[in-house]
Amino acid sequence: MKAVVFEEHGGPDVLQYTDIPEPEPKPFEVLIEVKAAGANFNDIWARRGMPGMKVIFPHVAGSDVSGVVRAVGSDVSGTGFGSAKVEVGDEVVVHPGLSCRTCEMCTSGQEFFCRQFLIWGFQTGPNDGGHSEYVTMPAANVLPKPANLTHEEAASMPLVLETAWRMLVTRARVQAGENVLIWGGVGGLGVMAIQICRLFGANPIPVVGGAEKVARAHEVGASDVIDRKTEDVPARIREITKKVGVDIVFEHSGQDTWPTSIAALRWGGRLVVCGASTGYEAMTDLRFLWNKQQNLLGSHLSSKAELAAALRAVEAGHIKPVIDHVFPLAEVPKAQTLMEDLKVQGKLVYVP
Repeated sequence: MKAVVFEEHGGPDVLQYTDIPEPEPKPFEVLIEVKAAGANFNDIWARRGMPGMKVIFPHVAGSDVSGVVRAVGSDVSGTGFGSAKVEVGDEVVVHPGLSCRTCEMCTSGQEFFCRQFLIWGFQTGPNDGGHSEYVTMPAANVLPKPANLTHEEAASMPLVLETAWRMLVTRARVQAGENVLIWGGVGGLGVMAIQICRLFGANPIPVVGGAEKVARAHEVGASDVIDRKTEDVPARIREITKKVGVDIVFEHSGQDTWPTSIAALRWGGRLVVCGASTGYEAMTDLRFLWNKQQNLLGSHLSSKAELAAALRAVEAGHIKPVIDHVFPLAEVPKAQTLMEDLKVQGKLVYVP
């Protein structure tokens, strides 16, 4: 089968569109024909290499897949769709969080604290990710594809949707009427965060770069949008919040935006962070933290239950996919270059 593989760290030129063996499902797994696969920034982190994280070569990236079950393992029974059995022909999406499923954390519904927790397509391998024609997944990690979405739309959503849902709903406990500052407002995470805020009656304040992205943020549902290229971000935050500050900061940029994020928080506000795409050395003025009694919250990939809750909102039409472009799988290098150059609004999707 065809897949996009790399065997060393580097730029997009290390990516090879080539043939690899088709996987066979273990007793507890299902074989999925990939109809569409999502692009995420963790694909780029794995390709570049990250301090402290071992990438298993040869590596196939890709943490989001929508497809059709083509075979099931001998022990697959009632583990995928609640009490229903996963069957050949089912249209599914995947929850990319892999864990042991038996430890205290897993059995209490907190698999993201499992000592064996891995993000599929990012920390797995060899040749074990969504940017291929067929994949195997534990049956416990598949969910029904929302019936109102195409495979391309469905593949664009799970990882960013569940990450943003956990950040805002579970960790920050977003409430109606709150102001939420969202960095990367029309990126994959940002467009989900805007819609989750609107669902819960909060006011999203996305920060974007350029007039085209301002227009897209308005389309997705934001009223107050800040253009970092032409506006003073702290001044606009003070204006929008009437000098009170925001209730929540949705952080995943890290080093470059962190000082503004801390300063933007109101007294007792919550900053929730899931990543640091601009660097990890974030300077914090601790006087803000103790004087204003701020709350700093870390977040990660969600549980399968949280993804299922978010997908119910998708099926109800409250949260919609935002796709910038659909590429043939062979054009992953081109797509990753667009992502690195910050030229993407919403998500990129690959079709084998």
